[in-house]
Amino acid sequence: MSESQDLSDVSGRLNTGVAHNARVWNYWIGGKDNYEIDQQVGDQVATMFPVIRDVARADRQFLARTVRFLTADCGVRQFLDIGTGLPTLANTHEIAQRIAPEARIVYVDNDPIVLVHARSLLTGTPQGATDYIDADIQHPDSVMEGAAATLDLDRPVAVMMLGILNFVLDTGEAQEIVRRIMASVPSGSYLALTHPTTDTDLGGEGNVEAMRFWNENATPPITARSRAEISAFFDGLDLLTPGLVSCAHWRAETDSGPTLPQFGAVAMKP
Repeated sequence: MSESQDLSDVSGRLNTGVAHNARVWNYWIGGKDNYEIDQQVGDQVATMFPVIRDVARADRQFLARTVRFLTADCGVRQFLDIGTGLPTLANTHEIAQRIAPEARIVYVDNDPIVLVHARSLLTGTPQGATDYIDADIQHPDSVMEGAAATLDLDRPVAVMMLGILNFVLDTGEAQEIVRRIMASVPSGSYLALTHPTTDTDLGGEGNVEAMRFWNENATPPITARSRAEISAFFDGLDLLTPGLVSCAHWRAETDSGPTLPQFGAVAMKP
């Protein structure tokens, strides 16, 4: 299939009449790649759950800190970013290749507007590689098959799952997805993950009504999970300091930032 045919197929999948997570998230962090319906739903969610814009920004900052840490301190040279979202400033490949130009990055998403933008914007250094695959996290074998075209799966890979498992509503299925993906990468690989919670110690009780509204007015449907449920995603892996914490606090330069109801952690596969 030619690129023009591929993009035509993508355009046919694009629904601008229903708010979609990638576009609403883009709106919350100040992007321009969204529609009026995304702004309307995003504003209503923000009215019900005022910290959501802070959560979106903190999640993006967690990405930057994690990629810098894994590249500079851990020597990672391969990243598999699942649930990429719309390209914005400081994407995974830009951060990693600024430190290690030879780094190889594969982005994964199945949102049609993300595909259009990724194909044109996610270009990396000539020394490294940057690729985008149109795949669904609920089909982890297809994800890994596509990633293997660019990544050497015999060498460590940092698997990035930021704000994506919350769209897999069944917890058992979400755990199995993580297990299968991490089973496909070797020892010395890493899992970086963020996930919303309703736990009251992080102020997550406000998520309940906001998520109910979201599920009635936007796509895809979303769920929050408890600390224990999110911790289980790291079973068999070695959590790095400081463990599972509010993503705004993970290796942040200062502890004075707000505690937000979005857990974040990084673990290594032994």
